[in-house]
Amino acid sequence: MSAVPAPATRTRGREAAHALAAELSKLVSLPATWLTLGGTLVVNPILAIAFTLAALRGATGTRSAPDVGLASVGYAQAGFVILGVLAACSEYTGGQMRTTLIAMPRRALQFAARHLALAIVVLPAAAITAASGVVLAGAALGDTAAPATAGRVAGALSGATAYLALTALISAAVGALVRRSPAAVAVLLAYYFVAGPLLRDHAPAAKYLPDSAGFAMWFPVTDDASAVTPAQGALLLMAWTIVLIVVVMLGYRRWDM
Repeated sequence: MSAVPAPATRTRGREAAHALAAELSKLVSLPATWLTLGGTLVVNPILAIAFTLAALRGATGTRSAPDVGLASVGYAQAGFVILGVLAACSEYTGGQMRTTLIAMPRRALQFAARHLALAIVVLPAAAITAASGVVLAGAALGDTAAPATAGRVAGALSGATAYLALTALISAAVGALVRRSPAAVAVLLAYYFVAGPLLRDHAPAAKYLPDSAGFAMWFPVTDDASAVTPAQGALLLMAWTIVLIVVVMLGYRRWDM
């Protein structure tokens, strides 16, 4: 009798694996996924080149390859916001979500699998986005680039990569909450491109908000002792992501689809 729990454990594991495989299959088969990622990966190098040319003209105040190359991330994040929303909202069109929940009745498992599938897809895309800007900036700046240690470059790249991936997960959670792609995208882009910058300029406490904390992960303020450090920014952004996902998941288990 002591061996009875083992099959149940394996069954849960298989169920989780099947849920993840199903969510991955749906995400990678969605044309909007590749259009959004492709557009982001094309636009980001163009923006990085523009910032590099500005740096060569002395218009940016810095010639550090990580700083110049990652300046485009502030704009490229729009692609990850849109991707996160699309991953969450695509099945609400035409009642497809009801079919999904019939196949996967455990809503918490389905919700977690969807976010894990999104993380698997966006993490390499985020790494490529971050690295492409730094590589282009370093190549264009050449000998005129300000010295940057390997640790600084690695820290900036890992910070920007994590920021973009976590931004996509936050966007997916907001998309699941709103359940309408246009509305969710409008709310998130308004926050990241309008409300967030305004709050950073006028409210000191805004440094603890997701966008400001995330920026500190790869573009830290070194001349302000009260500024959020990269490690603190990472902890804050992860906390925002986890709390938002958990809160939305609790509601998701009770909503009428």
